[in-house]
Amino acid sequence: MSGQRLKESYDVVVVGAGPAGLAAASEAARAGLETLLVDENVGPGGQIYRAITTTPVHDRSVLGKDYWAGVALADEMRASGATVVQGAMVWSLDPELQLGISLSGASQLISARRVVIATGSMERPFPIPGWTLPGVMTAGAAQTMLKSSGLLPAGKTVLAGTGPLLLLLAAQMLRAGGSIDVILDTTPSGNLTKALPHAMGFLLSPLLAKGLALKREVGRKVRVVRHVTLLAANGESALKSVTYTTSGGATATVAADNLLLHQGVVPNPNLAMAADVAHDWDVQQHCWCPVLDHDGRTSVEGIFVAGDGAGIAGAVAAELRGRLAGLAVVRDLGAGSGLPDSQPIRQRLQREERARPFLDAMFEPPKSMRVPADSTVVCRCEEVTAGEVREAARLGCTGPNQLKAFLRTGMGPCQGRMCGLTLTELIAEARQAAPADVGHLRIRAPVKPIPLSELADMPVEEPAVKAVVRG
Repeated sequence: MSGQRLKESYDVVVVGAGPAGLAAASEAARAGLETLLVDENVGPGGQIYRAITTTPVHDRSVLGKDYWAGVALADEMRASGATVVQGAMVWSLDPELQLGISLSGASQLISARRVVIATGSMERPFPIPGWTLPGVMTAGAAQTMLKSSGLLPAGKTVLAGTGPLLLLLAAQMLRAGGSIDVILDTTPSGNLTKALPHAMGFLLSPLLAKGLALKREVGRKVRVVRHVTLLAANGESALKSVTYTTSGGATATVAADNLLLHQGVVPNPNLAMAADVAHDWDVQQHCWCPVLDHDGRTSVEGIFVAGDGAGIAGAVAAELRGRLAGLAVVRDLGAGSGLPDSQPIRQRLQREERARPFLDAMFEPPKSMRVPADSTVVCRCEEVTAGEVREAARLGCTGPNQLKAFLRTGMGPCQGRMCGLTLTELIAEARQAAPADVGHLRIRAPVKPIPLSELADMPVEEPAVKAVVRG
């Protein structure tokens, strides 16, 4: 078999090299545990600190002070003694803590005494008419191109959606010399009223000042249309324009070569779900979150979840959750001595999380964007529309897994990442049920597509033959 080989077992395997994974791996390795940190990207940082060691964007004002905080985390990880493998895809994790990893064109199985899942978040699906057209992408994808390659969208660019990342991306693009024609803000007008009961925590956090500064910076240079209730991307072979409607009923169309969509981020649950980790439906964030204790332990013994995969809270909170999980792993395995007191970390985490109730209420995406009209494609891989999903539910389909037999939804290359949440809410709406009762797609290995040749080339252990003595 070609390709780099890993050891057959480690004390700790951390999946994901974002802030949580870097912190967890550092704590475990520093305590003397044999620690493997695996990540799909070519360098550490995850999405928040993507390309932190290689970015061509050298002007630190472009990406901002918060981004460059990732340098210290990457340095700490390198000094910890952890084994770091970039460009490695974890495609399987089972309750026995065995992981399938694809690396350098070959796959192998390794085992661990403890596993920390730090796969972070993913952007919430944003199904609108025309979202499959070339020229339409997520805001996170545009930010990835900026961080990793210094690239900016060319031509007329429209940003649409809700959430703090939309403003941050707009500011970063403008600082880098890019242009934005208009921002279409889909935040419902009634969200502020729902968020006000949680305002005190937000007022006491540093996020208020940062948010106001970003709003002023972007607002001086870009036209912002607020309370947008409907969106559609228009074109045949490529995006040509964007049509929008506001809460007042006014409809307009703007020319566009690029449409960057964003309606917040949600935990990336797929690897944890594949390992049978229990998840609950978060009624505020409209997504699935793992059931965890205060250290990040899951319902499966030996598996932890840390960072935004445990619930969206930002980079600093993700790092702190990673440290708590790493220290808990060290205590579980009886390693190290003189471990730092975790109480100060918990107190810092509480301070970081106190603004979340306000932000979750303020930027709750509207149902019209989460649960689209019948003609809108929701499963891009199989080209299934929202109307077809609703019809299947009316015919007796009770959940996303049964829907696979009706329409093959969630069975394509994305494994439900682009449609899973939408399917749950569509079926819940059609059956007048709670999303928690409808359930989620059952995730099985391989969690991400791998070449069949890699599976065929994996070594197979022959079962031991036991002699049978007959009397």
